[in-house]
Amino acid sequence: MPALAPELEVARRIARQAGDILLQVYATDFSVTDKAGGAGPVTLADERANAFIVGELRKAFPSDGVVAEENEDASDAKRFERCWYVDPLDGTQEFVNRNGEFAIHIGLAVEGRAALGVVYRAVGDVLYSGVVGEQGYMEDPQGRRALRVSDVAEPSALRLVVSRSHRSKTTDAVVQRLGITRETESGSVGLKCGLLAESRCDLYVHVSDKSYRWDNCAPEAVIRSAGGVLTDLSGTQYRYDGSELQNHRGLLACNAAAFDRVLPVASQVAREAGLLK
Repeated sequence: MPALAPELEVARRIARQAGDILLQVYATDFSVTDKAGGAGPVTLADERANAFIVGELRKAFPSDGVVAEENEDASDAKRFERCWYVDPLDGTQEFVNRNGEFAIHIGLAVEGRAALGVVYRAVGDVLYSGVVGEQGYMEDPQGRRALRVSDVAEPSALRLVVSRSHRSKTTDAVVQRLGITRETESGSVGLKCGLLAESRCDLYVHVSDKSYRWDNCAPEAVIRSAGGVLTDLSGTQYRYDGSELQNHRGLLACNAAAFDRVLPVASQVAREAGLLK
């Protein structure tokens, strides 16, 4: 049996069940409140799915830590060798806008590194899953397919996936300097990385510090299981050891073929934006 196969199966089950919780709220006239400090919107769906996922993970893996977006206590990341990172509703703004582009992230970090990830889009029943070092897969109503990033190496030929709700001028700077002409809009970070993992896009750049480890632990494992790369904008892999939770140095997800040519440009834009010193 492959490493982490039992964990992957449990995470897949929990993600699908949590997806049902999201869809139950999605079908109602739900209310939206703003998080303290301008951290974005939150709904009953975020809270219910968060409680369910955390409870199920603690029940299935009582010796593991759990860090979740809607939990205030993130100390497990420092206290456990294995720690789950949960975003119960990545893309809350997309949920509020009712465009379907939101996802559940369940990622497992082992010794501070992303090891396993499940990203589930409840609308459309699309599930991406992967273990780092093994083949990742996508499942939808049409069946199950292996994930593999593209091999497009020429920067100007890359297909960029950009945020539907949070596009920035720094993204425009990356586009202009690389000569990119093809773009796709998507919501959740996990769904953007899923598009890379199934070779429908080639590059995602987030030149901002407005994301957290629960946003990228599961997507990192998925994209790496497809042969891709996810790092900060200096090209360094993020650690999931509790040393920090906020992604102060942005995100860069790319196929392996173009990464070395994209990184210097993305890093320079990040330096100009003050994210890198």
